[in-house]
Amino acid sequence: MTALDALQATLAAEHAALHVVGALGAQTSQTGAPGLYAALQDSYVQHRAQRDRLDRELRDRGAEPVAALPAYALPERLAEVPAVERRALELETGCAAAYASLVGHTVDDLRRWAVEVLIRTAVRGLAFRGTPEMFPGVGEHADS
Repeated sequence: MTALDALQATLAAEHAALHVVGALGAQTSQTGAPGLYAALQDSYVQHRAQRDRLDRELRDRGAEPVAALPAYALPERLAEVPAVERRALELETGCAAAYASLVGHTVDDLRRWAVEVLIRTAVRGLAFRGTPEMFPGVGEHADS
């Protein structure tokens, strides 16, 4: 995989994340679950900024950024807080894996940024009832 391929794959993950986080936020009550609502808002803002940075990185390299899909599959039964938390955690875990791959396929400033995002993504996962991993996004190296 090239750095360009890793950037495209990570951008695709961010497109999906934005779609899903938006849907999860729509299923969450600001008054009924204020902590979850705030975590989802933060997640949306961060994923949007990350998507924009990836888009710029690709355009700066002369590449056409991968487009978002017209729709993404959403899980059913998101009316309860634990279901929203589980899906949000899955989303953050998937993004962590994409950023772990980006770290492994880039250098210099882009790699440093990818590491910072990987760390932020792992921390955000904790807000959704996740548990810390030794190497976020790289399951085979995680503590059991």
